[in-house]
Amino acid sequence: IREGDDGIALSLYVDRDVVDRLHDDDPTASLHRGNLADFCTALEGVSHFLYFTWNAAFGRGVSLLELEMQAEVDKYVSTALLFGHQASGRVPAGLHRWLFDAPEFDDALDAEGLRRYRSANYYAGKFCARLESRYLREQRRSGLINELRRFYRFTERAKIECIEQPA
Repeated sequence: IREGDDGIALSLYVDRDVVDRLHDDDPTASLHRGNLADFCTALEGVSHFLYFTWNAAFGRGVSLLELEMQAEVDKYVSTALLFGHQASGRVPAGLHRWLFDAPEFDDALDAEGLRRYRSANYYAGKFCARLESRYLREQRRSGLINELRRFYRFTERAKIECIEQPA
């Protein structure tokens, strides 16, 4: 993302090795442990791109925490729904744990970056646990899309307030 006098320049780069592996082992045909990390890597980039452009279209800025939090939610929901589509609606029981309970963070992150990623993981994990219990565990999809749309439109502060409210 680059802001200049004449507007914003935005691009998305996904490493060629990731793209090649996804091409050779298409997660839309079969999502599994072997292609899940690459799927999430590509999905995170797409999430950042779309969330930034959506907000820019409405003249809203976004924080790095907001981008990361939304990407974590997008990864969980997209992965859960894709797994569910491929497995007659069933979401793997360990998916939430895999994505949120023991994340690995880049050793090169400074203290502020690490705090941001940990916060995004915490808030998104809490929100996604609520989604899982309300909609995904019992295969009840009614209301899920509306809740996701509402959350997507929230600012960072509104997202955190929503998450911190008792279920």
